[in-house]
Amino acid sequence: MAAQKPRSGDGPIEVAKEGRGIIMRIPVDGGGRLVIELNAEEATELGAALHAVVS
Repeated sequence: MAAQKPRSGDGPIEVAKEGRGIIMRIPVDGGGRLVIELNAEEATELGAALHAVVS
């Protein structure tokens, strides 16, 4: 089993296009990051859903 390196601090949400996918890294309580891979359609749907909640 590979050892995981602890992260210092939460840091910002990171989003990057890698190849054909969009990778989103979200800091979580207790350390580490939740990594989600989306395609363009899923990212658009997520953006619309988040916008609807905060508007």
